Amino acid sequence: MELKEVYTAFMLPEKDTGCTVIKNGNINKTHKVDFGDKSYILQKINTYVFKKPQYIMSNIRGVTRHIYDKLPDEKKDRGVLHYLDARDGKNYYTDSEGGFWRGYGFVPNSVTFDSFEDPSLFESAGAAFGEFQLLLSDYDAGSLYEIIPGFHDTKNRYRSFFEVVDADPAGRVKETQKEIEFLKSCRADGELLVDMQKRGELPLRVTHNDTKGNNILFDKDTKETLAIIDLDTVMPGLVAYDFGDAIRFGANFSDEDEPDISKTGLDLIRFEAFTKGFVGKIRNTATQKELETLSDGAIVMTIELAVRFLHDYLDGDKYFKLNYPEHNIVRARCQIALAADMMKKKKQMDDIIKKYV
Repeated sequence: MELKEVYTAFMLPEKDTGCTVIKNGNINKTHKVDFGDKSYILQKINTYVFKKPQYIMSNIRGVTRHIYDKLPDEKKDRGVLHYLDARDGKNYYTDSEGGFWRGYGFVPNSVTFDSFEDPSLFESAGAAFGEFQLLLSDYDAGSLYEIIPGFHDTKNRYRSFFEVVDADPAGRVKETQKEIEFLKSCRADGELLVDMQKRGELPLRVTHNDTKGNNILFDKDTKETLAIIDLDTVMPGLVAYDFGDAIRFGANFSDEDEPDISKTGLDLIRFEAFTKGFVGKIRNTATQKELETLSDGAIVMTIELAVRFLHDYLDGDKYFKLNYPEHNIVRARCQIALAADMMKKKKQMDDIIKKYV
């Protein structure tokens, strides 16, 4: 199948002036295609990972249009991704071989960052994700498809985890007793937000569910935030999930798979920077309970990932991609160390949040 077929489907010129394969990302196949002075991103969606990609595109259409309508005129051009419509009016195209494609305008002079040692840059990231929440605070989350059912259902993840502990299929339980006991001891902390949501104490919101800093476009020159990208996992969730995952990833002293856990811990300087940006945007639309549970979100998301990494290790490493045989247990220990440090610093986290509320 030639890309020309996709060009025609999205009403682009038949011949490009340049085409580059983008290697960032492990799921979809991505091309940057130039047509004179205009460029577009064309992606072939991995339908093994995303079984119903049309649901993703339905969510994306609703959310991006809602954001576009709320942006001031001067920000409409680069403040949200502009997805292409195919000839049939859909925002995707199925090619002659069954491949699922989408396209959107390339945002010129943009850049992403994988780490945020500069607190001011991390504050901007917090404001960008907070703005995303603010713009969608009146969007009906119930109208969205749940792309990954039970994604943050920590009660179910814990149940599945202890089933693997009992079965011990890879014979690794004995060597991981310390980690298992820690996760058992903080089970109530890990399940807190799910329980609160089920009791009606926390509302479902439109959430991004992958709030890593490299999912924000910045202006290459001014470092101004432009748009939130990678919207595949946009679905109903809790504000604390988006806040918490950003903190887990961006305010850790170390990488999430650092073998030396003495280097791992919560950087309160970066925590405060992100909180200032994020809370400054949502404090007037979030409920009191949502604001009070932001720190819990950081702890929950870190425990959840520790459970997932250790579950995979005990199950024989079937889910996560490994760089070396012990990668999953190293990841799990790093997340456990981070969660433990967060729990020690919870009062400081709450005091910082209150400062900006």
